[in-house]
Amino acid sequence: MPVIWSITPKAPGTAPGAFALASSDRAEYRLSLMPHLSMGPRGFVRIIAISATVLALPLLGVLGTPVLWGLLPFAGLALWALWYALSRNSAERRALREDVLLTKERIEITRVNPRKPAQHWHANPYWVRVKLAEKGGAVENYLTLEGNGREVELGAFLSPEERASLYHELSRALRQMR
Repeated sequence: MPVIWSITPKAPGTAPGAFALASSDRAEYRLSLMPHLSMGPRGFVRIIAISATVLALPLLGVLGTPVLWGLLPFAGLALWALWYALSRNSAERRALREDVLLTKERIEITRVNPRKPAQHWHANPYWVRVKLAEKGGAVENYLTLEGNGREVELGAFLSPEERASLYHELSRALRQMR
């Protein structure tokens, strides 16, 4: 799950890891949002191995001829390009994240973008409104926070179901903090 809540201190009697309401005035809600990584290291190796096999099949027909040496660099270049694209995509997905800190006095959002400077937004949680545009937004279940004269999108890389779930959890956390 790409949504991780950390609440300190938790309400008494709640199970570890469960979403619970904070129990004191100095409580903090920390939320980390990360994109889902659909391919792990094993999947990466499989894709490269399958691609190498598929690229090698046509080369079997020209084995032992000078044509092999003409085609081999292009097959190697295609395999390297696939490896590079998958590696770069994976690295950028790991670098992308949004962190939300919610206390009684302040809500802060920090979005860490790959190859760009981090973006920051803050407001008083009492005046912040959480909005979910189920239809008609940029995407299905478009989640935004409005406050301090700005409206910011939250969880752009999450699925529509995850954004809807996050909307309900964040609304509940804001109500508790008020």
